[in-house]
Amino acid sequence: MCLALLDVAALVDGTLVGPPELPITGAATLACARPGEITLADSAKFAPLLARSQASAVIVGPGFEPSGIPYIVVGDAHTAFAKVVQHFRPMRTARPIGISPAAQIASSARLSEGVTIHPLAMVGEDVSIGPRSVIHAGVRLLEGCQIGADVTIFPNAVLYENTQVGDRVIIHAAVVLGAYGFGYSLVAGKHKLSHQLGYVEIADDVEVGAGTTIDRGTYGPTIIGEGTKIDDQVQIAHNCRIGRHNLICAQAGIAGSGTTGDYVVIAGQVGVRDHVHIGDGAMVGGQAGVMNEVPPGRRVVGSPAIDERDQYHVWAAMYKLPGMRKKLHELERQIEELTRMLQRPKQDAA
Repeated sequence: MCLALLDVAALVDGTLVGPPELPITGAATLACARPGEITLADSAKFAPLLARSQASAVIVGPGFEPSGIPYIVVGDAHTAFAKVVQHFRPMRTARPIGISPAAQIASSARLSEGVTIHPLAMVGEDVSIGPRSVIHAGVRLLEGCQIGADVTIFPNAVLYENTQVGDRVIIHAAVVLGAYGFGYSLVAGKHKLSHQLGYVEIADDVEVGAGTTIDRGTYGPTIIGEGTKIDDQVQIAHNCRIGRHNLICAQAGIAGSGTTGDYVVIAGQVGVRDHVHIGDGAMVGGQAGVMNEVPPGRRVVGSPAIDERDQYHVWAAMYKLPGMRKKLHELERQIEELTRMLQRPKQDAA
């Protein structure tokens, strides 16, 4: 699978600067590349890393002319590098196996044309699965689930009863959709579980990352809007309504009845309190604690989360606190000295 550098340039429709016959045996990132491999540096800011890399050649974007290493200039470095990676390490395409005899499928389940169900998957009563959807090993689809067309559900995901999934949805391994919400009332000194009569509704083109959990609504649905992408290990609580085309990063948590508009970005480890709305196009910075509503288009950071400019002023003041404390002690010392000086004439006169 070795390619001459000239052939790599032809593969990505790039301009070669370097020896055309240089053999390239693979593709890897700057930190991992070994001799014989080509790497990626999409801008001049990566020049120091490139200088330390063992790569034999590099793909670069317009305007970056590295020294001491052959390079290929392309319009979009990431698209070009992805093409090279796929050449040396082609994606594995799963062979359609149809319905495995080792899967457990209820007699009332409705399976459309082209559905693939892997061994040890379980499909419950009254479940419907749309055309060309793939259900991997160990998946559990409980009673009444509705799965759209071209859906992929990876191993060991669990969809509780009546979960609804739109078309072209990707659900990664160990996802749990429709678990009971964390809602209790105190009755006779004991925590009593509240009503859990709802379900989860996932719209078209959503992706749900591995280990994410989305709880059912109390009476109706918890909703994930069209095109939203959810990272790994995210918790979305009961009755939440997430808008369209949101990006929700890893380890974020949204408490019960939280809502978002469209095109919201929630960074990693953000916590959102219950019954709070985040408006269209808003962005919440990493580890922020959202205690109040976020207006559309606003960027908030910190805990509690406030406008990023205000928060940066707060942080800047905090960084100055050690110096300010030292200055305060000096001023206190000077005040004490002045007080003693002012009191001395009175003592002398006495």
